[in-house]
Amino acid sequence: MSKPDYLAQGRRVLKIERAALATLEQNLDEQFSHACELMLHCKGRIVVTGMGKSGHIGGKIAATLASTGTPAFFVHPGEASHGDLGMITKQDIVLALSNSGETGEVVSIIPVLKRLNVPLIAMTGRSDSTLATLADVHVCVAVSEEACPLGLAPTASTTATLAMGDALAVSLLHARGFTANDFALSHPGGSLGKRLLLRVADIMHKADRIPKVSANAITSEALLEMSRKGLGMTSVVDAKNTLLGIFTDGDLRRILDQRMDVHNTPIERVMTANCIVATPEMLAAEALQLMESRKINGLIVVDGNKQVVGAFNMHDILQAGVI
Repeated sequence: MSKPDYLAQGRRVLKIERAALATLEQNLDEQFSHACELMLHCKGRIVVTGMGKSGHIGGKIAATLASTGTPAFFVHPGEASHGDLGMITKQDIVLALSNSGETGEVVSIIPVLKRLNVPLIAMTGRSDSTLATLADVHVCVAVSEEACPLGLAPTASTTATLAMGDALAVSLLHARGFTANDFALSHPGGSLGKRLLLRVADIMHKADRIPKVSANAITSEALLEMSRKGLGMTSVVDAKNTLLGIFTDGDLRRILDQRMDVHNTPIERVMTANCIVATPEMLAAEALQLMESRKINGLIVVDGNKQVVGAFNMHDILQAGVI
């Protein structure tokens, strides 16, 4: 046997599936819009169902809908016929997936849905199938060929169905005016939620943990304060706690290069005035972007009156899981 050409086979599969998606885009019609309208005005939840590979795709579609503002869950059609149909209410909409449109476990629950007057959206590859003709809306996901050379394993068809599910979810997201903050509310435990919701006030050092020296301090006193607080910087303030400037590790390196006497040099002479600052209300992710763009490792936090209320550095952002 000759050595398999894995690259050629991989490219063939991707070409077929890319063509399937291109055809899907061209054939998108008003049935898609009708499906979106039904789902947008659903007072209950979107119940996704499908058997086999369609079921796996259905689970992902349900999860995507739920995380983008459209309440949804997946019901296995085999289990539905043995009690799980009780999970479906008259306020819900069923999204049924079947490439052939003839999957027995899916078709068998249609009479019950009709009796409950539950709207049915079918996603199939055959417009003349039982599921498509009995549905209130049919979204076609037909493909000309599967990527499987035997034409048996669902490949291009499942890719098309998955992509159509994403198209529905994102279209509904836009229709609802779903925002990044809305998204974060359903993802509070992950880094995404932290990036979107965490604010500077949540991570900054406060009160006596803020590195701070007065304007009449000498540089060696500033170095001691930096060492005590461990943030690699200190703020310089006047008698009213108004920020005048900042002194950092980088400033220290510069004055050492210039052979300045840290025991006799006033901090006002070597600090950086008009420094970049953060506010307590600023998103931590926004502060991170600011630090990265300015190539700085820490920020002093001030309120609306330029009063110093906090400080933090890159380590605090890392520790909070923002990155």
